[in-house]
Amino acid sequence: MRKAKEPLYESDISTVRWLIYDVPGNVGWILYLVSLARCFSERPPFMEVPLVQAAAVVGVLPAAAMVIGIAELISERIQKLDRVLPRTRLYRGFGTLTWGGFGGVIVGLTALFTALRAEYSLEECKLLLLLAVGGALCALFAGLIFKTFRPLKSGERET
Repeated sequence: MRKAKEPLYESDISTVRWLIYDVPGNVGWILYLVSLARCFSERPPFMEVPLVQAAAVVGVLPAAAMVIGIAELISERIQKLDRVLPRTRLYRGFGTLTWGGFGGVIVGLTALFTALRAEYSLEECKLLLLLAVGGALCALFAGLIFKTFRPLKSGERET
């Protein structure tokens, strides 16, 4: 039995606009991953707060989603699939990266507000702020690129 062809999606985003979205999106996932790693490796005092600790552990899930999304995008780039993608690859790349960023915002803000409520200063919680900002940048800019992809009508283009 022959498997049905997966629908294709194409983005007509300009190269300049792509770069404008891509650079801060990359800064976002890098900032998130580095900040989360530093929370675990440096063990700042706010990590003693149980809910902050739990949020950081849960924060590994969005981090994993970001890594999966980035790996997919690198694979697409190597295969020169930049602007025309099968639905699975689109969702595994930009969809997963957008979801990871959104989850990262929730984790970062939960940890930040919990630490602030536990009477740590904003200066002491700088890593948690960077965690939330990184997630937001990743979600926003991956989402903006994701949003530019439109389904191709069958027969419009073959890859």
